[in-house]
Amino acid sequence: MHHVGVLALDGVFPFELGIPARIFGAARDDAGNRLYRVTTCSLDGGPVRTEGDYEITVAHDARLLAAVDTVVIPPSHTLGPIREEGRLPDPLREALAAIRPGTRIVAICTGTYVLAAAGLLDGRSATTHWREADRLQRMFTTARVDPDVLFIDDGEILTSAGVAAGIDLCLHIVRGDHGSAIANDVARSCVVPPWRDGGQAQYIRLPVPDPTAAGTAPTQAWAMEHLAEPLTLAAMAAHANVSVRTFTRRFRAEVGMSPGQWLIRRRVDLARHLLETTDWPVDLVADRAGFGTGVSLRTHLHTTLGTTPQAYRRTFRPTPDTGDHLTRESRPASEWAAGAGAERGGMG
Repeated sequence: MHHVGVLALDGVFPFELGIPARIFGAARDDAGNRLYRVTTCSLDGGPVRTEGDYEITVAHDARLLAAVDTVVIPPSHTLGPIREEGRLPDPLREALAAIRPGTRIVAICTGTYVLAAAGLLDGRSATTHWREADRLQRMFTTARVDPDVLFIDDGEILTSAGVAAGIDLCLHIVRGDHGSAIANDVARSCVVPPWRDGGQAQYIRLPVPDPTAAGTAPTQAWAMEHLAEPLTLAAMAAHANVSVRTFTRRFRAEVGMSPGQWLIRRRVDLARHLLETTDWPVDLVADRAGFGTGVSLRTHLHTTLGTTPQAYRRTFRPTPDTGDHLTRESRPASEWAAGAGAERGGMG
């Protein structure tokens, strides 16, 4: 039986802490036998404060990590010197150093900081919650941080984005260990989607420019009001009253991408909003978002998010029997531009 050890650090998020036990614990063979044994530990074997208003008690200390086949590190609300200085406290450093070579190590959300501070991400690809990705990359320059995916499997080191992406990663591990049939059974038991490809983008809320700011922000705000219309680089430069070359240079310096890339992302964001809040056909959504045709929308949505318009709508559109439809309404693009966009999950 494959032994999974889960390390609960002070400030642990209870939801993510419970994911390994729930997913791996539901994996059974055809005879109904458990395929994984999941054990939780703390550094000293004592109670652990959670991000909630309670503590948890565990029966093992961190010596457990030297005896298991897979180590899972959920996120913590109080990473302290790890997140601020990139430095592991001695007890945690010693616990990680005792892990046997060849052990699979998994980090969920900001648990990735722990792996990075331990030097386990040097030269490797990794992900974390999108809010933390830039900071993680700045602190640990030898890691290759990808903020646009749900999870990354880099052999013995696996990392996931925030909250429910930990479920996706654990299902991916079950699928790799025992095949799709068992992983699908686990998903049905836990009432979660059986498959979301790790390459599917995290759903990120991006800031809307302040039209009163200097630089290219007023032109960005103007473009947001005209996404359904043909918008050329020349038209955007003319609105900013500068040459195309100057506008492109300033825009890239301020935003970090070209005007064309930014425009596609804003149109994708608007399309997402319309898919969530209206019953419009895909072709109409594409037209109102400035893509012109449903084919173009499908292409850009797949490129940007790794999904289709219908799949996105099924994921985010509330159904009438949930009551959630009372909290959402369709809004014109002018109101949407003031702050809409789909955000995937909370930050762990």
